[in-house]
Amino acid sequence: MANSMPALDRSHIRPGDRICAAVSGGADSVALLLLLHATNSQPRNALGVGLSAVHVHHGLRVEEADGDLAFVESLCQRLEIPLHIHRADVPGRIAHARKRGQPETIEEAARAVRYAFFEQLIAEGHTDSMLTAHTLDDQAETVLMKLLRGAWTEGLSGIYPVVLVPHATHPGKILRPLLGARRAELEDYLRAHNQTWRTDSTNTDQAFTRNRVRHSVLPLLRGENPSIDQTLANLAELARDDEERWQSELSRILPQLLLPGQPVRGGGRGVSTAPGQSNSVALEIDRLRALDPALRRRVVRAAARQLGVRISFDETARLLILAGLSPKSDPAVVAHSSTTLQLAGQLRAQRSLRELRLFREAPPKDPRSAEPL
Repeated sequence: MANSMPALDRSHIRPGDRICAAVSGGADSVALLLLLHATNSQPRNALGVGLSAVHVHHGLRVEEADGDLAFVESLCQRLEIPLHIHRADVPGRIAHARKRGQPETIEEAARAVRYAFFEQLIAEGHTDSMLTAHTLDDQAETVLMKLLRGAWTEGLSGIYPVVLVPHATHPGKILRPLLGARRAELEDYLRAHNQTWRTDSTNTDQAFTRNRVRHSVLPLLRGENPSIDQTLANLAELARDDEERWQSELSRILPQLLLPGQPVRGGGRGVSTAPGQSNSVALEIDRLRALDPALRRRVVRAAARQLGVRISFDETARLLILAGLSPKSDPAVVAHSSTTLQLAGQLRAQRSLRELRLFREAPPKDPRSAEPL
């Protein structure tokens, strides 16, 4: 089995496409590059694409990262594959984010600079699709991490096989063609071809949630269900399909339910321009009451998203209680015509006799926000 070729999803790759593989130097990304090169070079049923690679040096683990870059450069030279190199300053990004009161973890900052550069390559016309080497193992880890954090179905959707990158002149895609492959399978493939890879020393650092899930939680779960990785990947696929269905329904129904601003005397609605309220939307309580519980919950969350805020399950429940649409609603509170609720992300809710109104407060002016990056 070691000599077999891992499954490569070609369904979103067309002859003539320009594709670019993200190569960190780790086993998964090296296997992706070799698989693409081998498939593109086969005499029959070749991909027929223009293949390049990209490597991002994050400015972390500097000596080790320099070695990763040198390894990827050597690999691409041997395979005669053009390589894009991007040097980022993740520590600097984290420091600036902290000054602005918007702290990022190392993983969040590294991912942000990585994907920003991927989208830049697409926007500048260097590639039509960026390919990353996420595997079924990565999918299982991601879904489990999202589940532990209390994610909704959009979170449980995990890693999407295809993500569209909109752009006025050069739209593109981010593809994950190895989501059906196991990490061990890719390592076997590399060993069968005498191909080495680099190992990130932080991959065993238990300070990172993913490493704890990978090395401690999932092995324990496999003792209960040896197929837990595939089970979690199946859950992600179900969640993606459900999410697509819900988004279609919300796109149809939201324009009929969302009301801007608040009612004004004499009819019509007014949109506040007060400094503390940047924008607002409202929902008629009677129309919410007519919806089934699943759709009602989705509509309330979608209303908050219109204001740029993602609310949690508990916050959604609090809004429904406030609106008198929950068994937990307090009749005394519901009878009061001006009850307000403070939520995350400067989001506030106010209930009148007829409406549930959401508005987002503008954050206080911080002179530090004017500091150059």
